[in-house]
Amino acid sequence: MLATIAGLGVAIWTFGETGLGDIVAVARRIGVAGFLLFCLWSLGTFALLGAAWLAAAPGEAIGRIRAFTWARMVREAVSDLLPLSQLGGVVIGARTLTTAGIATPRVYGSMVVDMTTEMAAQLVYTLFGLAMIASLLIGDGAAAALRPAILGGTGIMVAVILLFFVAQRAALDLTGRVAGRLVPQSQAAIADIRAELARIYARRGRVAKSFAFNLAGWVASGAGAWLALHLMDVRIAIWDVMSLESLIFTLRSVAFFIPGALGVQEAAYAVAGPLFGLPPESALALSLAKRARDVVIGLPTLLGWQFGEIDGIVARRDRR
Repeated sequence: MLATIAGLGVAIWTFGETGLGDIVAVARRIGVAGFLLFCLWSLGTFALLGAAWLAAAPGEAIGRIRAFTWARMVREAVSDLLPLSQLGGVVIGARTLTTAGIATPRVYGSMVVDMTTEMAAQLVYTLFGLAMIASLLIGDGAAAALRPAILGGTGIMVAVILLFFVAQRAALDLTGRVAGRLVPQSQAAIADIRAELARIYARRGRVAKSFAFNLAGWVASGAGAWLALHLMDVRIAIWDVMSLESLIFTLRSVAFFIPGALGVQEAAYAVAGPLFGLPPESALALSLAKRARDVVIGLPTLLGWQFGEIDGIVARRDRR
């Protein structure tokens, strides 16, 4: 809650310093039809992310794509709209699949693999962005002030990915030992998840597909930002937008403890946007459009998740 309040304060200050009237004027150019198109594009991106999670779950039929896409949407909605960190969204997204009847070891094993390939794909996307602005980062221009944050954020991301990949099996072992002392019967569940994780990693083709779908998701997300700016009559090369988006997502990832990266996203757009020829008011208009999209897609998703939980409770009571 404290992180949410602090982030909200930073966001309000950023909008105020740039000029809320100018930002809203740019954002209004997108229109209702354009905004709905932007939302539809984002739903297509979720389908790619759902396919990435499904690819990391060998044994699940292609028809399960809807369940995995829905779980991914719930995960993002919880992370973006509720006062929970990204970890809260991950846990609830996994629960969505278990309540859909998918075996718990497969859900958690595939989730670990999906998160690993997602972070690896993000690293590739970020390195693309760094390559595009290498000359700016090396020079002494306006980008020099952002150099510590950009390079530091990338370094932290690399460290987290390596730690997550190397330590995931050891973490499961430690969890099993601790849980075994508290709840002895949980050791079998942890062992099942570890075995499922090893089985998935043995299917290298499926892991590669998960990586490819996640990378496509990152690229589609960047293209979606370019589409939103285009609908606002802001003309900027798609490669510049992709580079900008890779940096924004890097900074958002580092601030994973702040729900929805509130404040971090706005400050990053205001500072980094002009490096790519994007005026601050246009960059913040894009951030505003993204926040509005998150609400329009996320609120119905949260309601659907809650109704699903209620149905599950009623069904368990009926069985008794």
